[in-house]
Amino acid sequence: MLEHERVVIHTGRRSRLPVIVAVHSTALGPAAGGLRLWHYPDWRDGLTDALRLSAAMTAKFAVAGLPSGGGKAVVALPERGELDDARRRDALRDAADAIALLDGVYATGPDVGTSSEDMALIGETTPHVFCRPTALGGSGDSSPHTAQGALAALRAVSRRLYGTACLDGRRLAVVGLGRVGARLARLLAAEGAALTVTDVDPDKRRIGDELGAVWRSPDETLTADVDIVVPAALGSVLTRRTAADLRCRAVVGPANNQLATPDVADLLHQRGILWVPDYVASAGGVVNAVSTELHRASADEARARVRAIEETVGEVLDTARRHGRTPAQAASELARRRLHAAPDPAAPPTASPGVGTR
Repeated sequence: MLEHERVVIHTGRRSRLPVIVAVHSTALGPAAGGLRLWHYPDWRDGLTDALRLSAAMTAKFAVAGLPSGGGKAVVALPERGELDDARRRDALRDAADAIALLDGVYATGPDVGTSSEDMALIGETTPHVFCRPTALGGSGDSSPHTAQGALAALRAVSRRLYGTACLDGRRLAVVGLGRVGARLARLLAAEGAALTVTDVDPDKRRIGDELGAVWRSPDETLTADVDIVVPAALGSVLTRRTAADLRCRAVVGPANNQLATPDVADLLHQRGILWVPDYVASAGGVVNAVSTELHRASADEARARVRAIEETVGEVLDTARRHGRTPAQAASELARRRLHAAPDPAAPPTASPGVGTR
């Protein structure tokens, strides 16, 4: 049974591409999530992605304690071939139309295949957008805050494993050197971590050289003999096979949808490998953007919410250990509790204390 509140699917009138908007929950507030332009073997694979990612956004906001629900938008591109600039703009405008029709139920930001500049284009059609360029009054590129949030999560894990949040001398393997992964690798290098890095793009090796990191192939980096593996690329990197091959004590990183299947979390737990759910570790960027642009928090308040990811991860790990559960189960429990505690928007308002009726 579909657990989502609303799913919109249509063919874009300009681009003729499938446009999907999935609103998973608005229990805590209007939904928010990224817009993904990505290649899929079939458009229904894009739908599957939107459904899964929007549910993860609900959990991400609930665990972070933010008054937002989960959503996701996907424009499903053909598996082969690239869009020219004109058709890409058409696809973005088609996505903007779909978001505008929801009239504030869902707001979108950047995701795989989209940028702050793309949000500016969408913002010409609908105000329900975040992470526009700072010159246009938005919060700009979310990747620095995503990297800061992942660093906060890594500090919490280091404290659990080694009794200190200090990462100096810890051996970390960063899988993926895109916008977030490269920023995080630089932060880790500044902390004194010993890095092994990789990316599917061999040109990214220059980043590793810049940081004095060891460069390995993606498969070798994932299974390197290190303290912590840091997934920072696309999802489904943790499969039943790779879970059996890992040689680290923990897996913590900003990549979304790291588990190929949910049971991999149990396999990691059985092997004594601590895995922090990706929707907890990757929350920094969207926490900052939604806090400042949708909830009108100050920059200082938003930064504090990103830093609080360290406390959140600590709470999740404490709960997991106390109750003999996996961190994935503990995080899901925390999200469920906060969602169930949300007020019913259909319930009549209660009278203020001390106010009578006649």
